[in-house]
Amino acid sequence: MSILRPRLRPVETIVVPDERYGQAVVLRDTEGVTPKVASIPGPLFPVLARFTGALTIEQIAAEATAELGVAISAGIVRKLARDLDEALFLESPRYQAERSRVEAEFVRSPVRHATHAGGAYHADPAKLKAYLTHDCLGSAGPKEKNGQVRGLVAPHIDPWRGKRGYGHAYGLLGAGLRQEVDTFVLLGTSHAPMREPFALCRKTFATPLGGIEVDDGAVDAIAERSPFDPFTDVFNHKREHSLEFQAVFVKHLMGEKPARIIPILCGIGESQRTGRCPQDDPRSEPFLNAVRAVVERHAHRTVVIAGADLAHVGPRFGDPAAYDVQQRKRLERIDRASLELAAEQAHRDFFFHVQGDLDSRRVCGLGPIYALLRALPDGCRGQLEHYEQTIDPQEGSIVSHAAMAFYG
Repeated sequence: MSILRPRLRPVETIVVPDERYGQAVVLRDTEGVTPKVASIPGPLFPVLARFTGALTIEQIAAEATAELGVAISAGIVRKLARDLDEALFLESPRYQAERSRVEAEFVRSPVRHATHAGGAYHADPAKLKAYLTHDCLGSAGPKEKNGQVRGLVAPHIDPWRGKRGYGHAYGLLGAGLRQEVDTFVLLGTSHAPMREPFALCRKTFATPLGGIEVDDGAVDAIAERSPFDPFTDVFNHKREHSLEFQAVFVKHLMGEKPARIIPILCGIGESQRTGRCPQDDPRSEPFLNAVRAVVERHAHRTVVIAGADLAHVGPRFGDPAAYDVQQRKRLERIDRASLELAAEQAHRDFFFHVQGDLDSRRVCGLGPIYALLRALPDGCRGQLEHYEQTIDPQEGSIVSHAAMAFYG
C-alpha cells in the first residue's frame, strides 16, 4: 500500500555522527511495537522533517529540493516513506494493525517482561548480580545510615553508563532501609507519549533475578480515586526502561525478602507544555493525592523511588555543538539548583525551575521527581549524595543524573 501523505509517528529521534554524511538521525520505538531501528542520513533531514501527514510525496520532494538546492526526486521520498512504513515508523494501517496485535498480547500477559535484559544490562543472573554488587554498588563505596530512607532519586540512564550513579543511589537505600520495608512506589518517565498524566500497571515485573509482584490493593486504591482511567496508557509500560532498571536494582537489594511494587509512569505532558503546575491540574492532583494516601497509610514499610535523569544536551539532542567546560559548569549549577528545591520539597518551585528551560536543558525526570515530592509525607528532607554528567566519548553530548535520598 502506497503512502500518499507520510506521517512519522511519535518515536525517539537521536542525532548521531555519520562517517559519510557528517550526521544521521536514528529513530527508535519507545512503545515496543517494533524492535527495529532506522538511520536517516543527513541529506534527507529536510525530507524526514516534512513527514507530518500534511504534504504529498510530490510536495515534500519539491520543498526539500528548494531548501537544499539539490534535486530530491519524488522517487527518493517515496522509497524513504516505504522503508519507514515497513519498519513501522509511520502512522499507517500497517503500523496500526501491528500495534493492535502487540498491545493485545501485552494486555493479556500477567507479566511485564524484562525487555532490556541482555542489552542495557546482563541477562544472566550470576553476571548481573556480580555487576550490580561490584561495578555499581562497589564503585560508590559503603554508605552510612543517616536515618530511614523514605524516598530516593536514582538515574534511569542505562546501568552501563550510570553504574556509579546507581551505586550511590541504591547504596543509600540499602543503608537506610528499615527491616519492615516491603513496598516500593516506582515512579518513572514515560519516553513514549501519553494520553493521560499517569499510567498504572498491574503486571508482575520480571527481572533476571526473579519477578516482583505488584501491590494490587494499593494499585486499586489509587485507581479508585483517579479522575481518569489510569490504565489508558498501560501499553507504555511494555518497553519503558525508567521503571525496569529500578525494578532490577530493588530486586537485587531485597534478594529473597518479600517485596512488592506500585509501578507508575509519569507523563504530565500538558503541564510541561503549558507551564501549568500539576498541583493546579484537576487530573494530576487527585491522582497524586491518592498515591500519597497509600504511602502515608503504610509509611513504615514503603519507599518512593523516582527513576529520573536530568539534562540532555549536546549534538545528540539537537544542540549545534558539544558543551565546553564553562557551559558544563553552568549546567551543573542549574541542575544542582533544581535538586536543592527538590531536597526542600518545594514542589511548585521545583516544577517551574525545571519547566522554565525544558526546551534547552531537556530534563526528562521532571514528572517522576515532581510526583515523588507530592507523594512523600511533609517534613522529609532530601540529601544529595552524587551528581554526574555522563559525556558521550565521540561527540560530547551529556546526560546528567543524580542520587538523592529523602529522610523523615
